[in-house]
Amino acid sequence: MAMRKFNPTSPARRQMTVSTFEGLSKVKPEKSLLESKKKHAGRNSYGRITVRHQGGGNRQKYRIIDFKRDRLDEAATVLTIEYDPNRTANIAKIEFADGERRYIIAPHGLKVGDTVVSSKTADIKPGNCLPLENIPVGTVIHCIELYPGRGAQLVRSAGNSAQLMAKEGRYAQVRLPSGEVRLVRLECKAAIGQVSNIDHENMSIGKAGRKRHMGIRPTVRGSVMNPVDHPHGGGEGRSPIGRPGPVTPWGKPTLGYKTRKKKNQSDKFIVRRRGSK
Repeated sequence: MAMRKFNPTSPARRQMTVSTFEGLSKVKPEKSLLESKKKHAGRNSYGRITVRHQGGGNRQKYRIIDFKRDRLDEAATVLTIEYDPNRTANIAKIEFADGERRYIIAPHGLKVGDTVVSSKTADIKPGNCLPLENIPVGTVIHCIELYPGRGAQLVRSAGNSAQLMAKEGRYAQVRLPSGEVRLVRLECKAAIGQVSNIDHENMSIGKAGRKRHMGIRPTVRGSVMNPVDHPHGGGEGRSPIGRPGPVTPWGKPTLGYKTRKKKNQSDKFIVRRRGSK
């Protein structure tokens, strides 16, 4: 989808860009695939804020997405390509021969009227879902399972794609968008193609109010707080933080501090880490 720019009629309009929503179907979402979505504003069951900067925002309904693609060897027709407020990617509504409808993550290039299928013998074309053992090496994929039958967990956001690099023994080597090369079991399924809405990364929010519509509240720098509120706070004027490195409001190191467990069980599945040379 293309991006629309505005004339600078106000300071906010000067930088704002929005999607033109070209190629999306102008229909209401399927009622049977909607769920109510309760807001928690970052609070836990005791009412205490455990995730800061959340609250407000437009009311949304959750679209139930078929991440498992468990109707095997049954072709489905794409009825619509729709906007989903809960994710950056677009979604596609598909219908099976018996009338059942489901939502899937729409790959780039999928159009209304196309046919998609989840099968070991499916063609290598966008939207089809196959086990990794049946996908040719070098194919661009998305919506990858980590555990057979659990449903897609990797590469689901707008414009992302992974590449099947090699197959060896019981595992396939998959290069993820971060650059990490990871081992995934050959029985795990993946969808062919790149996730839709490629221009999402080029979007400029433009104004604070648009962030509030998304349910994101303002963030205040620690250096402008008082010492009682943040370790960086206090001092006359623009003062240095007075520490060897920046810390969180609770005194833990931040910016470059590695939080991954030293002995993580999934370490054995990582062939090459992201950012490694």
